Amino acid sequence: MIMVAEALDIILSRISVAGAERVMLDQAVGRVLAEDIVSGLCVPALDNSSMDGYAVRRADITALPTRLRVVGDLPAGSCWGGVLGSGEALRIMTGAPVPAGADAVVRQEVTRRDGDRIDILENEPETYIRFAGEDIRPGDRVMARGSRLTPARIGVLASIKRSSVSVYQRPRVAVLATGNELADIDDRSGDGRIANSNSYSLAALVQENGGTPIMLGIARDTPGDLRALFEKGLHADIIISSGGVSVGDYDFVRDVLHDMGAEMALWKVAMRPGKPLAFGMIGHRPVFGLPGNPVSAMVSFEQFVRPAMRKMMGLATLFRRSFTAVADEHVATKAGLTYFVRCRVRRESDGYHARVTGEQGSGILMSMAEANALMVIPASVGDVDCGDTVTVQLLDPEFDMSAAHQF
Repeated sequence: MIMVAEALDIILSRISVAGAERVMLDQAVGRVLAEDIVSGLCVPALDNSSMDGYAVRRADITALPTRLRVVGDLPAGSCWGGVLGSGEALRIMTGAPVPAGADAVVRQEVTRRDGDRIDILENEPETYIRFAGEDIRPGDRVMARGSRLTPARIGVLASIKRSSVSVYQRPRVAVLATGNELADIDDRSGDGRIANSNSYSLAALVQENGGTPIMLGIARDTPGDLRALFEKGLHADIIISSGGVSVGDYDFVRDVLHDMGAEMALWKVAMRPGKPLAFGMIGHRPVFGLPGNPVSAMVSFEQFVRPAMRKMMGLATLFRRSFTAVADEHVATKAGLTYFVRCRVRRESDGYHARVTGEQGSGILMSMAEANALMVIPASVGDVDCGDTVTVQLLDPEFDMSAAHQF
């Protein structure tokens, strides 16, 4: 049995970054760039107005009020071919290119129109011009490989007219459950078997973290049935099974993977929940044998499968956000194990506080559903007392770090 950090090192050392594919920009949000993006354009391409108003020469509006002659009207999307002369103004709309000779735009709100004349009533400090290249210049590296494409970054790519980009492939993750005691959620036989929640929670975790889940169903407790589903999973980039990794008479995962030629790198990890954990490689394909208890399977996914997926996707940040909080109650632990305790974190006036979400049995899935974080208690720490400082691993990406009284 090895420690959590050692197990993580073993796993990540065997994970390679996925190949790249080209996708159209409207399908690229959330993907990870597999190339550096260098602009070939100026953004904006030309000096243009940031307001509806009048293009003027600043030298003409030093003394106010000033009257100027309006020599034309320039809507957005059009150009004006002349050169603005002394004492002249050009009506201009937001986004229209600033004409030659003008060096400022006066907002409509500080003018008064009288036929083909305007009176400038106020002298404003801003020019209200967006200058060519003030956002992006040719040759600028606007994004680095490994960047996740957010909506704002998609907008930047569109502004430099990139219709497609090279991104890392999404990992395809085969998900199977094992056990004669399991029934699919549509089974209405009423024979007392347990609903196969693991396949659905694990597939949801895969999807939430940018992968494509492939549901393989339930393998019965025979080597042949288990092998058949593992072989179907060889079309995926990662295989995840749940159950069958303990020491029971019908726990065949390890033997079946060995017979399939898997190089098994670890078997048990000193953690709770989630001690039974198998990891190996079939060729270049990582295989995770997660525990069968629902919470154990999800916690093991968070600690090991999620970082592996993120590395495969080309991301540099592999782990959940962690920070410290004050424990609001006593938590008992067993020596030699790292604990991942389901908890609810909130911010109070004196900082963050963490409270356990009820019973911590590895089959109590509601306590996982109610948790927004995991309290991480290292093997070297032992019991946690009320008022102790603990590390929490945030599960909820929408948790507002600045808000008080979150429940």
